[in-house]
Amino acid sequence: MKELNPPVRTLMGPGPSGVHPLVLKAMATPVIGHLDPGFIEIMNGTMELLREVFGTKNELTMPMSGTGSAGMETLMVNLLEPGDKIVIGVHGLFGQRMVDVASRAGAEVIPVEAAWGTPLDPAAIEAALSRHKGVKAVAVVHAETSTGVRQPLKEIADIAHRFGALFLVDCVTSLGGIPVEIDKNEVDAAYSGTQKCLSVPPGLSPVTFNEKARRAFASRKTKVQSWYLDLNMIQNYWGAERFYHHTAPVSMIYALHEGLRLIVEEGLENVFARHAINGRALWAGLEAMGLKLVVDEAYRLPELTTVYIPENIPDAEVRRRLLEQYGLEIGGGLGEFKGKVWRIGLMGYTCQKKNVMLCLGALEDVLAQLGFKVEKGAGLAAATRVWDEAGSG
Repeated sequence: MKELNPPVRTLMGPGPSGVHPLVLKAMATPVIGHLDPGFIEIMNGTMELLREVFGTKNELTMPMSGTGSAGMETLMVNLLEPGDKIVIGVHGLFGQRMVDVASRAGAEVIPVEAAWGTPLDPAAIEAALSRHKGVKAVAVVHAETSTGVRQPLKEIADIAHRFGALFLVDCVTSLGGIPVEIDKNEVDAAYSGTQKCLSVPPGLSPVTFNEKARRAFASRKTKVQSWYLDLNMIQNYWGAERFYHHTAPVSMIYALHEGLRLIVEEGLENVFARHAINGRALWAGLEAMGLKLVVDEAYRLPELTTVYIPENIPDAEVRRRLLEQYGLEIGGGLGEFKGKVWRIGLMGYTCQKKNVMLCLGALEDVLAQLGFKVEKGAGLAAATRVWDEAGSG
């Protein structure tokens, strides 16, 4: 058996993103026991850092052992009981996944749909709540990874609360890339993932619950269907009691602590500004090459851009050549967008000027190889103008 030797890649797909070298170094730190006083100190620090990045004072803010979908399931199985009603916004694959997970928890799901590539209409959420009495929760995706749409939160939060419903949010692709502001947006519970803008490998799902959400799962009439994700037990491990529940993934928590520390050290506003300027440079470059972006700029994610594949250009062949010739990964479309769009990620450590330039230059070359007419250097020139005008880079 050969020694493990994966290829070196520049990851500019929808996730995972590139991992910061200091995060990789943290993962090589010697493992200690998950109940060791030294590890408990690291746990406490990780929770404090998560609160800062989430923009919350919620005491129950911690990483679940599992990827982002485990966070989604954590919210659904703890907050929903069989027969509960939930309104779920669906304008992409991950809204659809929330519908599936909530249904498996026994909930009565009321989907509110919008076209892929567009945000949800708050009026449609309000109409659904008016038609269906006694809805327990409203759930939306803040940054829809399948489409690149940023969903405004506060108006929907206000609507949900006016009808007495909890407001639940998927922050998997937004946390650490754009402001989430859990408390300002009055989000009752949210989940994220480590592999996007936090620049940590996949394996943990940060969650946060306010007191209203905690009361909701504490007063359940039935047991949580998942023993592994039951917060009534897990919160006692992350809380003052430190009661054993399961063996925490020690090295992954080291990694998350370091990834969060790096974000806080850079400064949240600086992190958001870096994503914003590099996202705008990428958009300008792609459009200068004659490519069409999917999402209206007002709702576009700087960390995840969807671009239509030109007519007669083979999707998989472009991505294969980028990988083989440049070691560059971009993502293909999912669901309704399969074969129609590319998804280009600029998340966390990957969000650097050099990677924008690599992507634009490599894509120009590969498209030219396949017969798409691109003005040589147009994309790089347009991106450079954005940085120059902003006085960055």
